[in-house]
Amino acid sequence: MEYGVVQQMRIAVIGAGRMGAIRAEDLLSGGAEVTLFNRRDNVAKELAQKLNCSSAEYSDLLKLSFDGYVVATATNSHIAILDQLIPLGKPILCEKPISLTVEETDLVIEKCKKHGTEIQVGFQRRFDPPISVAANKVSSGQVGTLYAMHMYAHDHQPSTLEFLEGSGSIYRDLHVHDFDLVRWITQSEIKKVYATQSVREHQQYAKYNDADVSLISLTTESGVQVAITGTRHNPIGHDVRFEVFGSKDSIAVGLNLKTPIHDIEGEIGFSEIRYTGFIERFRQAFAEESHAFIKFVEGKTPNPCPPINARQALRVAIACEESILSGSAVEL
Repeated sequence: MEYGVVQQMRIAVIGAGRMGAIRAEDLLSGGAEVTLFNRRDNVAKELAQKLNCSSAEYSDLLKLSFDGYVVATATNSHIAILDQLIPLGKPILCEKPISLTVEETDLVIEKCKKHGTEIQVGFQRRFDPPISVAANKVSSGQVGTLYAMHMYAHDHQPSTLEFLEGSGSIYRDLHVHDFDLVRWITQSEIKKVYATQSVREHQQYAKYNDADVSLISLTTESGVQVAITGTRHNPIGHDVRFEVFGSKDSIAVGLNLKTPIHDIEGEIGFSEIRYTGFIERFRQAFAEESHAFIKFVEGKTPNPCPPINARQALRVAIACEESILSGSAVEL
């Protein structure tokens, strides 16, 4: 490489669905050279033509050389793909979750240690600018002693049966993001959880012993109490936000003109069009996360979200499921 010439990172994106398209688009905007792969080669080729990037046959994935890899496929395919990629020793961005079980997640972590491979887990909320500001306010002491947090995770449209078959549960799919944020913002592990759930409207969740409504009370090892509500349906839109209460300040994140909720007083002046899904709500966060991955691949920054975070958040999700079965609080 000539002196002064910046090398363009070559990144393989595996998966040409919704998330694969988003990752490819953002990596391209961040200056990376992207090659798309999909088990159906024609799907990768079609997306590559739309994004003006390259694609290759899936069978050539391990034959070609890349600086980094993005795993943007269905959850149940992650382990098999990671088993192939980890021995290559290159940085990997894997959408959450790595796996729906702690045991498989641990095996991935151990294999990464063996081969010197680092995985960045796709917890995109960490890269949402307002959430980052809130986290900095907490860590810098501007909020003071943390009293409590309230978190809201309300999907716009209920899940399909096909999605539910492999999603795990409302805790492993939806609330795992909340658990990660609690750990990240409070800088403390979650010590105890108590969860309740119900199927109030959408009966497809009952088929998989899942729920369309959830309520979680948890406590961190540092003593912060957190209340989390979740619904799989919000007729107005996609609502993800939280509030942090402390001895010096009280702050809210995600409460803006596009927040899908009606205020009875009518004084806020909400927009007519609200957030319609998680991609719109966190579109900038996904871009920031992908750009952070490029810097990680370049060696300019450390891994912003190692797989231990996926493991710990998953443990909390499983503890919530255990709480549902026992009807009592569960300590981790």
